[in-house]
Amino acid sequence: MVGTNDYALMKSINFEFLKSRWPELAGLGGFAEAYAHNDAIGAISKLRAFCEQTVLFIHHALKLPRLYRPNLIELLDHSAFQSAVPTVVVSKMHALRIEGNHAIHGNRGDTTTALRLVKDAFDLGRWLFMTFGGGKVADCPAFKEPPEGGVEAAERRKEKRAILDRIAAQEAQMQKLLGDLEAERTRAEQAVASAAELQLALTAGQRSAAAIEAVDPLTFNEEETRRYLIDLMLADAGWKVGAGLTSTHEVKKEVEVSGQPTDSGNGYADYVLVDDNDKPLGVIEAKKTSKNAEIGRKQAELYADGLETEHGQRPLIFYTNGYDLWIWNDAAWDRATNQSQF
Repeated sequence: MVGTNDYALMKSINFEFLKSRWPELAGLGGFAEAYAHNDAIGAISKLRAFCEQTVLFIHHALKLPRLYRPNLIELLDHSAFQSAVPTVVVSKMHALRIEGNHAIHGNRGDTTTALRLVKDAFDLGRWLFMTFGGGKVADCPAFKEPPEGGVEAAERRKEKRAILDRIAAQEAQMQKLLGDLEAERTRAEQAVASAAELQLALTAGQRSAAAIEAVDPLTFNEEETRRYLIDLMLADAGWKVGAGLTSTHEVKKEVEVSGQPTDSGNGYADYVLVDDNDKPLGVIEAKKTSKNAEIGRKQAELYADGLETEHGQRPLIFYTNGYDLWIWNDAAWDRATNQSQF
């Protein structure tokens, strides 16, 4: 690992605990904090780099089978990587990847998204610190919302020109550090992990998953992460999606549906996509990222039944865990024979 003392990187509010082992991550986190309010696209781009460096480190540390010039999504989708890393962690990584691509390739991003992703990167940093750095819960700081300007604004008020000059120098140092890391990984003569070593890595990953669930300060908000990923998928498909649980005229959230097998006879569909007449076009059932999306199929079918009874129009059925997405047009399905009618 490249020595921290070789670089005068951006100081961070939330990521300093990573600096001794992962100076590049601490520096990228610091840049994201500093840029979040005034340059959201720049901040989100740094957080994508944070994600990529984290994934590359894990691949290298676990000696996973090497891919030829892989991109980030291929690294994340690698079967051995997914076996070793808890699904909810991979989901947060995908959120950073997707929004990072929007920022870099589409010039899209805002302060609200940047600040959210700073928190996601912080969560990933704590997980990495606990899993690969030997850290303890007590060693992990509580997250602090970055003020405008990041730690520079929090610690001192100086001439704007001096701050900009220092940030430019730190940017150059960051690029040098990332280049040195890449060269170091390329030079390393590292054999692919043996079957026994890989099994140990996968076992360690499972222990980490259990630890995340058991240790409350490090528990990820899986429901929030799952919903956020689904919101991203809908927005990418051109739907107008509200923040959080807010509904729009196209995408309704937490929609009450009658005719359900509950004590009250009602249930709540996670998402209902509607047309200009407020009739249902699609219903989406979301399950935990740790569960197979197929588990939501029956529940989504029941919601489709209820919506069809209420509106006289049967919606398409979607079910997802925020990672895998399935579509089922059961209007073309003969339930008696369990076969398509076409």
